[in-house]
Amino acid sequence: MLSGAFSTLGRYWKPLIGMALTLFGAATLVVIAALVVAGAAVATHWDELTSSSPGSPDSSELVPLGIAFGVLMLVGVIVYLLASAVVQAAVPVVLQEAVLGRPIRFGAVWRRAWSRAWSIIGTVFLTGLIMVIPVALFLAAFAGLMVYAVTLGDEDGVVPLIVAGSLGTLVVAPVAIWLWVRFSLAPTVVVFENQRPVAALRRSAQLVRGSWWRAFGVGLLAYGLASVIGYMIQMPFQMAGMLPGMFDTTDVDADPSGGELIALFGGLILLSFISQMIAQLFTAIFPPLMVGLLYVDLRMRTENLGPVLAEAAAAAATLPEQYGPPPPAHV
Repeated sequence: MLSGAFSTLGRYWKPLIGMALTLFGAATLVVIAALVVAGAAVATHWDELTSSSPGSPDSSELVPLGIAFGVLMLVGVIVYLLASAVVQAAVPVVLQEAVLGRPIRFGAVWRRAWSRAWSIIGTVFLTGLIMVIPVALFLAAFAGLMVYAVTLGDEDGVVPLIVAGSLGTLVVAPVAIWLWVRFSLAPTVVVFENQRPVAALRRSAQLVRGSWWRAFGVGLLAYGLASVIGYMIQMPFQMAGMLPGMFDTTDVDADPSGGELIALFGGLILLSFISQMIAQLFTAIFPPLMVGLLYVDLRMRTENLGPVLAEAAAAAATLPEQYGPPPPAHV
């Protein structure tokens, strides 16, 4: 399965990398544009704040800056969430054609991935919500007991509560991991079978049943390997930033201005941004690709999908330039 993921990535790197690069690049441009607009909107307040006398700043000067920062954060979260959802939908779209040995163009990937992006967002949201519920209940109960013990002044009872909280964490964490693995195939199901979020969660639980440890191992390997490779990608850029003479602080005054600091560390920030962007391209593609291959593998083992794929692949061989509609939902 690991070699299959790498071979698929090697054969279909153009639509996969191209889609991720386009979406994350566009999201970055949107955030930069929002940053420029926000900076222009609060430039006057920023000048008043930085030029004011030492002491506590006036709240009227901080409110516009806080609003601008909040709007900027909201825009960043929305655009990157949408970009990640489309990329996560694009990987199974490409995998659908890869298992049949058919090529696919960027436009077809975009159309089919965009049509499932909102279902992907809903599926990821529901999965996260299901995982958070037991953790939130445990934290609320633990916090309530701590407040109760402190209110009564029972200091001797705090230590047993801490021990109970540690033991409770050891119980709740496996439950959250079990739920995550149980519903890990849901985003792939959304694309492969055109399911809605709730139906995709049920379908994922059905496929994982009896193969939980296999799904856990594949997911752990996929995300662990992606993290390691992502760190290895960023390492040369970080080392380049530490080369002697690359960023010399001796050229800066004792009391540097904001512009001088930006000029000094601009190159370092740019290197860090480029390395994170390249690493993100791999970490956003590889784990969903392995999870998608796991989905296909489980269906072949439990639902005899192999003959269906062989028949579809034989039909695809007669139409090698088929780029149009997706394969049937049962494939």
